[in-house]
Amino acid sequence: MTRVLLFGASGFIGTYVRSALAADPRVGEVLAPGRAQHDLVAGDVDALTALLRRTAPDAIVACVGALGGTATELLEANALVASKLLEATAAAAPRARLVRMGSAGEYGVTEPGRSVHEDDPLMPVGAYGVSHVAGTRLFAIADGLDAVSLRVFNPIGPGMSEETLLGRAAARIRAALAAGEDEVQLGPLGAHRDFVDVRDLAALIGTVVLAPDVPSRVYNAGSGRAVAARDAVALLAAQAGWTGTIREAGSGPSRSAAVSWIRADVTRARDELGWTPVRELETTIKDVWNAGERR
Repeated sequence: MTRVLLFGASGFIGTYVRSALAADPRVGEVLAPGRAQHDLVAGDVDALTALLRRTAPDAIVACVGALGGTATELLEANALVASKLLEATAAAAPRARLVRMGSAGEYGVTEPGRSVHEDDPLMPVGAYGVSHVAGTRLFAIADGLDAVSLRVFNPIGPGMSEETLLGRAAARIRAALAAGEDEVQLGPLGAHRDFVDVRDLAALIGTVVLAPDVPSRVYNAGSGRAVAARDAVALLAAQAGWTGTIREAGSGPSRSAAVSWIRADVTRARDELGWTPVRELETTIKDVWNAGERR
């Protein structure tokens, strides 16, 4: 039975990963230390090493990172955390499988109409992408360790944060309905994104954790579809039964504003691990809206 040490279990992705792992009969225990027990970002390597020695995990999963902040903050949360995990694992649990969340932001600007493959050049457009490239690269060159990075595209699903486009759109449409307003404002919606259901992502993480052999160090975690953000928001409005105007103004997040089109090639995960995303965007959006209605 596999013992998994999961960091970030209370976050959006981590919540679903914890549920997926706990439901798998091959998993004997999921240990989920909170920040009070160990903060991966602020904590030091010695404390992390001691935690790994106490818990003796078979697998370590880090659903921890930062979407925004200064370059220093992003590097600390994304790249330095990867370095700490590698150092502590080498010292205390060298046989454990180590899994971290990377980002599609590592690719930077991509060619419209072409899916990005894990071996494509990495040309991040800002500090966010750079911080994840560094973390992924550290995992890739970690000799003697079983370390895997997942390049996560745009995870969506029930409980998503208002920091995300669809989470923000859902909150504003809900507020407009409550107030009887006929207009909401969002940033530019012309970009095409690869929206992956967080439950499909959690299934991939579980697959990576439990597979007898993981041939590669990096896997794309996306849906394999590119959808205009405008169309995704329109689906959300239709699900809500809201017929008002969505006004586009301002600018998008700096981490991705320069990227107008991106789609994951998920062939590697399918061929090597047997994983494919199964949820359609319409289903996910319906679940996002209904989950908010039940609150």
